[in-house]
Amino acid sequence: MTEKALNKQGRLMEWIDKRYPWTAFWKKHLSEYYAPRNFNFWYFFGSFSLLVFVMQILTGIWLVMEYTPTGHESFASVQHIMREVRYGWLLRFMHTTGASAFFVVVYLHMYRGLIYGSYKSPRELVWLIGMIIYFALLIEAFTGYVLPWGQMSYWGAAVITSFASAVPFVGDFVLVWLRGDFNVSGVTLHRFFSLHVIAIPLFLAVLIFVHLVALHQVGSNNPDGIEIKNKKDKNGVPLDGIPFHPYYTVKDLVGVVVFLFVFSLVVFFTPTLGGLFIEPDNFVVANPMVTPPEISPVWYMTPFYAMLRAIPNKFFGLITMAAAIAIMFVLPWLDRSPVRSIRYKGTLSKIAIVIFVISFITLGYLGHESVSTLRTLLARIFTIAYFGFFLLMPFYTRMEKTKPLPERVTG
Repeated sequence: MTEKALNKQGRLMEWIDKRYPWTAFWKKHLSEYYAPRNFNFWYFFGSFSLLVFVMQILTGIWLVMEYTPTGHESFASVQHIMREVRYGWLLRFMHTTGASAFFVVVYLHMYRGLIYGSYKSPRELVWLIGMIIYFALLIEAFTGYVLPWGQMSYWGAAVITSFASAVPFVGDFVLVWLRGDFNVSGVTLHRFFSLHVIAIPLFLAVLIFVHLVALHQVGSNNPDGIEIKNKKDKNGVPLDGIPFHPYYTVKDLVGVVVFLFVFSLVVFFTPTLGGLFIEPDNFVVANPMVTPPEISPVWYMTPFYAMLRAIPNKFFGLITMAAAIAIMFVLPWLDRSPVRSIRYKGTLSKIAIVIFVISFITLGYLGHESVSTLRTLLARIFTIAYFGFFLLMPFYTRMEKTKPLPERVTG
């Protein structure tokens, strides 16, 4: 770049900085934000989550241009997008695959927080905001699932909303309020459309911004669970920290290329993924008079659905499902271990996290399968194991012997 061009660029940045703190923002959150130098594979998924969020917003905007949110026209408008709009099939499959990809990367992002103790002090607020994001994502996914107005969309909405009727005294009122009608109808569809397209995405965008600001306020955790701010050089720079830009922005770009390659393989070769991403019943227009043989939510909700079905009483099943999400909010205060990372925790914590992962995956499988005596028994056992991970955490984290922490972060 010539000296003349550099001068013009400098004058432009000076003009912008007088009106907007761009340079200060760039330094605080990128070029002079020092992240631990030992980030590993698990730290890709936070960036991937932001990437998929942007992708969902962009593809959603284009889909809304051709979608008609009415009970009579919604299914036909989706078929119009798939068959008549140029590259409409690609936009729709990117959006449906993106919905599942979002939960894949979010679950892996949460798992990384679990194994490295990213929820412990001083990052409790970062974890809480992240959990609100997760809860909002579940609502966003559910409302979006209804919009194609296929058989599974209709009956999934009917079954899930019907659980509101189990709430004592006000259940029937809440059910009608949710549906906007006495039954699932075009009014319900339009109501969910407004939530899915406007309200929840705006809420998510604000939450993601607040989540990142809170993270940069306390600094990123690392696989060793050591605070890099505790050891600085004479200039106040953490000895074990490196600027997020350009080091991690470039590293994340490499991960993004790999992620998009895998994402493209799914979109172009198996967009339904054998019925996990889009069920066969959802290619049939909604019919209130014909119930599908099996009704189950999409895979990322099935662990909680399995818990709900495992409880004979409808109300207590609903409480169990809600508690399975709510208990994750108090995780920072359940862990009494003096160390953060699983690397330095004792054997009990390592066994507990393995049992928890097995329980969550198994519950996800059971929630997708039909009900049987054996599956119901297994769902109850793994539901107990799921809650046991959290409820017993104050005891096993305090009892076990931990390894000594290193003075500096390891590679």
